[in-house]
Amino acid sequence: MKSIFYNILLLASIVTFFACSDDDSYTTSPGNLLTFSADTVRLDTVFSTVPSSTRSFWVYNKSGDGLRNISVRLEGGNQSGFRVNVDGAYLSPEQGYKVNGVDVRNKDSVRVYVELTSAAANSDAPRHLNDNLLFTLESGREQKVVLDAWSWDAQFMRDVNVASDTTLESSKPLVVYGMMTVGEGATLTIAPGTTVYFHGDAGLDVKGRLVCNGTADKNIVLRGDRLDRMFDYLPYDNVSGQWQGVRLRGQSYDNEISYTDIHGSFDGIAVDSSDVARQTLTLLNSTVHNCQGNALGITNAKVSIVNCQLTNALGSCLYINGGDVSVNNCTIAQFYPFDGNRGSALYFSGVDNPLVSFQCANTLVTGYSDDELMGGKPSADSGNAFNYSFANCIIRTPEVDDKEKPHFLDVVFEDVKDTVGCGRKNFVLVDGDNQRYDFHLDKQSVAVDKANPGTSTKTDRDGRERDDKPDVGAYELFREEQ
Repeated sequence: MKSIFYNILLLASIVTFFACSDDDSYTTSPGNLLTFSADTVRLDTVFSTVPSSTRSFWVYNKSGDGLRNISVRLEGGNQSGFRVNVDGAYLSPEQGYKVNGVDVRNKDSVRVYVELTSAAANSDAPRHLNDNLLFTLESGREQKVVLDAWSWDAQFMRDVNVASDTTLESSKPLVVYGMMTVGEGATLTIAPGTTVYFHGDAGLDVKGRLVCNGTADKNIVLRGDRLDRMFDYLPYDNVSGQWQGVRLRGQSYDNEISYTDIHGSFDGIAVDSSDVARQTLTLLNSTVHNCQGNALGITNAKVSIVNCQLTNALGSCLYINGGDVSVNNCTIAQFYPFDGNRGSALYFSGVDNPLVSFQCANTLVTGYSDDELMGGKPSADSGNAFNYSFANCIIRTPEVDDKEKPHFLDVVFEDVKDTVGCGRKNFVLVDGDNQRYDFHLDKQSVAVDKANPGTSTKTDRDGRERDDKPDVGAYELFREEQ
């Protein structure tokens, strides 16, 4: 028995010896080369002086024999701002931005990590950066992986308190860190054509007044500051919850937002409870899209919404908790892709606060669910008003009963039995897998030519009078989701 055991050990030792011997042999043949998981490592666009996210690639040896690198070297040194770590060894300035003696055994691999912090270039335009990571083998053969990125100078703003009337405009990107607070009595105006990039902890907290009046050809964009990608197919700009959004406090009135694109935030716009007799917000020709809370959440306030797109929210696309709210020619569509437990396209309630008035006309309310219209009716003894009406709308909800019908005038109820197309068939593109949307109406949509010409918005994106029969929903919006 012992003899058999020792023989097994001897055989195992011989196998191990030859295996190790094979793996530990190295060649200087110029025909044996490394293989890379990527020929070019792209870091997308970064703001100068801000560290990028980390990218990595693999270096494989499939040549049939071990390979030794005399050196792995960053060709440009400190000229570009790239930082590289090869198999745990940092290519530091003290080492001349190189590491020597990186061995890659046969059928083995090493991992390389790449980051970038680019220097400011005092330029308004993005600039192209590239460098080469050079692998020099013992054979003298040299192989390279290209490092590629774009760098953009920006104006950085941290924990800004707007105490007096201020206008935001810049030829460079405006990047906000921390909450930008508009103090009571102050007005913050964001100039047409301005894009404001908000970091994850940043947002607009408005106690005074906010004016974002863009134009059809110079819209305003409020978005997150990540310019890179989560995955190859998914830019961070298409991911919700990238910044905190806009909050209008109870003492804030006469806010104006038009031709403005708000997307990728937690709450898009949150409107706090205020005096319902005074106008808190007028929202025109704007998009609020892809939010991790509500796209537009209103609590007991007076708000007007005209020709707007409110789409894709983990909460509701439009959430109304009391107040005086009017909606006309809007698209309210719930195709939020990241969580099946999403809210409805439209929720309105008079339970916590009186619903003094909610009027919705010429508006398309749709989404994935069989019922995208939800409400909370107050109890009879609460004394809360609950006044609402829908006119010339397309709504994805089961047809209401006779008791509710007086609230619904010339309303088309989408066929909720149509589970194949759901509400997607109304639009040019709804692609949740790749996060691409175009909420312009498809020519086959039931909403085409169904608005009431007497109550519909009558101007197009350029402010010209429309003489054709209008559609239900927002039309001629300035921005298409890509």
